[in-house]
Amino acid sequence: MTEIRFTIDGREGRATAGQTIVEAAKANGVYIPVLCHYEGLKPVGSCRVCTVRVGGKYMAACTQPIAEGMAVENTAPDLEDMRRALIEMLFVEGNHMCPTCEKSGNCELQALAYRYRITAPRFPYLFPVRELDAASPRIMLERNRCIQCLRCVRGIRAKDGRKVFAAQDRTGRVTIDADRDLAARLSDTEARRAMDICPVGAILRKEVGFAVPIGKRKFDKKPIGSDVEEGSAR
Repeated sequence: MTEIRFTIDGREGRATAGQTIVEAAKANGVYIPVLCHYEGLKPVGSCRVCTVRVGGKYMAACTQPIAEGMAVENTAPDLEDMRRALIEMLFVEGNHMCPTCEKSGNCELQALAYRYRITAPRFPYLFPVRELDAASPRIMLERNRCIQCLRCVRGIRAKDGRKVFAAQDRTGRVTIDADRDLAARLSDTEARRAMDICPVGAILRKEVGFAVPIGKRKFDKKPIGSDVEEGSAR
């Protein structure tokens, strides 16, 4: 494999051809936050939380391939503030109730808010009216928490390859719907994967709540990014 040399925030790193900036950073112990990105799925760069700067240009680190000599800015103050703003907007445009959410402690949006020390958003809450869909026998869609990352659309498919989830409408009216016939055929394992692939609490398994108690969940133990960074998260 061709070895690529690059820097990220002035720190030298090495990567292999074909890696994205996110992958190259991770391989060198540097955490770049993501929400729409999920390992094993084709990256789409829709949430922009992973935005970095290279040569004065802003780009999504989950889609941009690393290149020889690339100098990546990842933690510049303006980039970090942009990420905080994006995270805050995701909170205010939905109806998130972290204390009562089944995904609390396993929620990536919540974990990023803790990482960036967000206590109150700078934007007004929109309090949208969104309907919960509980038609499926094994899962329910809690659209109040959906951030429209499309992970479920890209990652959950029936045995014949058909997509179980789909995005309906456009712009601010986008909702995620499940094909009722396909969703009804999900096994317990597939329903669990659908819940796990969602970064928030928008897809929940029915009749199985809080199997892992609060305090013992993924981000209760270690802050998000700790699995990538050398040492503990900032």
